[in-house]
Amino acid sequence: MICSVKQSALAIKVSSSEAIFQGKHSNPVKISSFSPSLPKAKLLKSFVCVQKPLYLSSTGKFASAKSQKQRSLITCKAYEAERSDIETSTPSEVAQKVKIGIYFATWWALNVVFNIYNKKVLNAYPYPWLTSTLSLACGSLMMLISWATKIAEAPKTDLDFWKTLFPVIAVAHTIRHVAATVSMSRVAVSFTHIIKSGEPAFSVLVSRLLLGETFPVPVYLSLIPIIGGCALAAVTELNFNMTGFMGAMISNLAFVFRNIFSKRGMKGKSVSGMNYYACLSMLSLLILTPFAFAVEGPQMWAAGWQTAPSQIGPQFIWWMAAQSVFYHLYNQVSYMSLDEISPLTFSIGNTMKRISVIVSSIIIFHTPVQPVNAFGAAIAILGTFLYSQAKQ
Repeated sequence: MICSVKQSALAIKVSSSEAIFQGKHSNPVKISSFSPSLPKAKLLKSFVCVQKPLYLSSTGKFASAKSQKQRSLITCKAYEAERSDIETSTPSEVAQKVKIGIYFATWWALNVVFNIYNKKVLNAYPYPWLTSTLSLACGSLMMLISWATKIAEAPKTDLDFWKTLFPVIAVAHTIRHVAATVSMSRVAVSFTHIIKSGEPAFSVLVSRLLLGETFPVPVYLSLIPIIGGCALAAVTELNFNMTGFMGAMISNLAFVFRNIFSKRGMKGKSVSGMNYYACLSMLSLLILTPFAFAVEGPQMWAAGWQTAPSQIGPQFIWWMAAQSVFYHLYNQVSYMSLDEISPLTFSIGNTMKRISVIVSSIIIFHTPVQPVNAFGAAIAILGTFLYSQAKQ
């Protein structure tokens, strides 16, 4: 029995050596093949019957060579997979970053242009209620034409969609727009945007008192430079005006209410940012128009129209059209950007937008700024940036 087992083991070793030896040398050793029909004695005899002696080397060399070959294959496959990932994913990531960069640059540029023309119009024609109405009317007309001509796909809405917008969200959006325009008609553009950088403080306050939300400690700490910077900028403002200051503050409060109810009402709604803003503008136009007639009225508008074009010239009409068109465009691009990026990235972009508006308006309108006033603005904007980081 023991002899039979040893003979079987010998047969297996010889068979394995045959395979190795044939792979190594050009003249393989001929060994008798298996044949089930042969007797057992002949089978055993055929295994040990060889024409040439066998020289078996150490199996460690073959094992090391085999492991080296496997390691090289694994390395090669890993490299190929990594290179494939680079070739397929990197272009899409780069394209996405370029797309977001274009959105941000367009958003900031359009906002700067709007604020410049809006301030020029308000300096020559100080009727913010009419100016706000024309901005909403122009944007609504642009979107209706885009939908009618198939340039933009019309939104698929129902009655529930419009109920989420009206009245709270649309009213808050209307108040925010009019209050900001009233503020810029009384004070410098830079001062309005410095005060509007305090929006996070209103957001935390309203969310805490009305909704019962709590925030991490860094969020509350970030409000200190925001409030302190806005207060310092307001106290040191050379052309301070209470109506302009209150207009910016009311705009902040309305902005917070609009955002809170927008998040609640728009959950599950499949409407793009561009169409969402278009629908919101149309509802705001319906709300604002009767109030514009009641507060200012056609008589005041006509009296101002007799003097403004004569003092400015035909370019005043271009200013009116430009501020209306660019108002809608910059808001539309901002909502399109929000579809592509996270809220944190959007908040950072909004902070950078305010910096570009403040700096450009100071340069263009030669706004006098004291060092203490500039320091307060910088602190407030820095606090806004820290808030956006801590909030996420």
